[in-house]
Amino acid sequence: MSQVDRLRITEIFYSLQGEAETMGLPTVFIRLTGCPLRCEYCDTSYAFQGGEWFTYAEILQKVSEFKATYVCVTGGEPLAQKQCTSLLKILCDNGYQVSLETSGAMDISTVDPRVSVVMDVKTPGSGESTKNRLENLSILDGNDQLKFVICSRDDYEWSRHFVQQHQLEGSKVIFSPSFTQISPRDLAEWVLADRVNVRVQVQLHKILWGEEQGR
Repeated sequence: MSQVDRLRITEIFYSLQGEAETMGLPTVFIRLTGCPLRCEYCDTSYAFQGGEWFTYAEILQKVSEFKATYVCVTGGEPLAQKQCTSLLKILCDNGYQVSLETSGAMDISTVDPRVSVVMDVKTPGSGESTKNRLENLSILDGNDQLKFVICSRDDYEWSRHFVQQHQLEGSKVIFSPSFTQISPRDLAEWVLADRVNVRVQVQLHKILWGEEQGR
């Protein structure tokens, strides 16, 4: 079988969505293998290598077993596998509400418009802020979201300036505290004190299950 008909998958699992607008909703997660970035706070380094090959049909069969409405394609960096965009389209065609979690370092122009793109803007604390693909900002629409993982007060100030510079304020912009690095309360108080119009959000899955893999 040609590799264009399959993807390398680290895991497919069922859990609650821990972030973004569908936080708290039962969701099937498809975690693709591989990532060109090495963020300091990465919690899925186990997905950098390994994995197993799945055809589109095998992925659809596995997803259908959970009888869920929502599907999240994540990584690693899912767009590092070119076939990811075909998978996203197939999932949408099969009636799922689909989100894509991406690093912001890859071109999103070929992603199906039915997909809700949750795109990171890498802060200096990630160690990968030079990889931000700013061209993606003009591609995002009302179905998409931007996420800033905040590692420090300096990261917060950088993110606040970035949001204002690019006129991004609104509920579609998420400031999320890096787990164990800064206090969610501190981040909330900084946002309130500066009257920044963004959504502050913690990672629900980590509150419930900590660093447990497959959650």
